[in-house]
Amino acid sequence: MSEVATPRRFGRINWIGASYLYVKEVKRFLNVFTQTVAAPVITTLLFLAIFTLALGRAVETVNGVAFASFLAPGLIMMSMAQNAFANTSSSLVISKIQGNIVDVLLPPISPFEFTAAYTLGGITRGTLVGFVTAIAMSFFVDMSIHNIFFIIFHAVMASMMLSLLGILGGLWSEKFDHIAAVTNFVIMPFSFLSGTFYSITRLPEPFYTLTQFNPFFYMIDGFRYGFIGQSDSVPMIGVAVMLGVNTVLFLSAWRWVKSGYKLKA
Repeated sequence: MSEVATPRRFGRINWIGASYLYVKEVKRFLNVFTQTVAAPVITTLLFLAIFTLALGRAVETVNGVAFASFLAPGLIMMSMAQNAFANTSSSLVISKIQGNIVDVLLPPISPFEFTAAYTLGGITRGTLVGFVTAIAMSFFVDMSIHNIFFIIFHAVMASMMLSLLGILGGLWSEKFDHIAAVTNFVIMPFSFLSGTFYSITRLPEPFYTLTQFNPFFYMIDGFRYGFIGQSDSVPMIGVAVMLGVNTVLFLSAWRWVKSGYKLKA
């Protein structure tokens, strides 16, 4: 006697569907490990070498901390941010261009599950790149740990922030030129003008005040504090800023996915 097919029931959250979508995103970047993980590590080490060789003698310390030890956390964070953004934005743009985004929209996955799975995929790539980069840098720079909570918190929150920005950018973009514009005119300027390579206390007004409105500054400053124990702002303010920004970005991404913005014809 043949069995009668019945609809599969899910709870409030389709854990199976969301987990499979997350695994798909992780496998997607792991399949090209040399491009998505190894290459950013090499690039970051080159940045470290160039800055320490070019400025190491001119700027031996920053606020009493060896220049290389001050620079390393900023470079690690910049690498994490760029790769978290690239993971979600490229995945969505490629799926939209190739037309296989429908394979994600047709299954019973809610907008919340869609947003969460893509975000977690970006967080995984960002933190993995950061972890591997930190290990590689530890052979050349003193990577002492002052507060592990701030290191882990800001690594995850920064990767989450850029993953969500990647989702918003990927939904908005209709071709690779659009996402490249977001990277070149939004992500890169905010990253470079956030204290990655310098202490913002050296900035004159109004640039010092303007930098404090840049959320990228808080993710780098808090992450650096976890390593060297010094920051250019109150560390707990950075924690609050990251939580607030990520809440707004997640709700925005969820609303865009729910409305089908540039996803449904």
